[in-house]
Amino acid sequence: MHYEIIESEDAFRGYFVMRRYRLRHARFEGGMGPVLTRELFERGHSVGVLPYDPVRDQVVLVEQFRVGALDAPRGPWLIETIAGIIEPGETPEAVARRESVEEANCPLDEVVPICRYLVSPGGTSEQVSMFCARVDAEGLHGGVHGLAEEGEDILVHVMSFDEAMAMVDNGTVHAAMPLIALQWLALNRERLREQWGAD
Repeated sequence: MHYEIIESEDAFRGYFVMRRYRLRHARFEGGMGPVLTRELFERGHSVGVLPYDPVRDQVVLVEQFRVGALDAPRGPWLIETIAGIIEPGETPEAVARRESVEEANCPLDEVVPICRYLVSPGGTSEQVSMFCARVDAEGLHGGVHGLAEEGEDILVHVMSFDEAMAMVDNGTVHAAMPLIALQWLALNRERLREQWGAD
């Protein structure tokens, strides 16, 4: 399959960047399609991590204000996994470890990959690297963290695996990262507890 970029330019540059492309691409039935104009939201690639305490069978989630959820039925404070943007020269695992300390004062032990996925490829180039990590969750619940210079105000929630899955079932958790991470944990929890030495 072939595509051709005819022209690209910044349509907007602020906290994030919006690129405008004129392009065309090969068609499944042969030949090239018409020239299309598309805007692409560029925010970099990101990382999400679900800290899991296999001994207590608890997960660590965070809650914070999200402008993209202003019109969401439950409002703009979302229950999420710990997450952050990959800075130049960082590995995804390094981001997971850095953000876990910044957002939840939660150092990570062993880190295992869950998946890498495209967030919304119809309009953004962002890819997410998801991880699950072994932690000791004692004393983390209720802490408020985040970087003041970034305006972060992040509340830490520690809850049982069953409580977290109930929040998935009732729609309290409805952002993509925690949905993917918690459903992966549901499929791999017993293996992780055995691997990580839970009693």
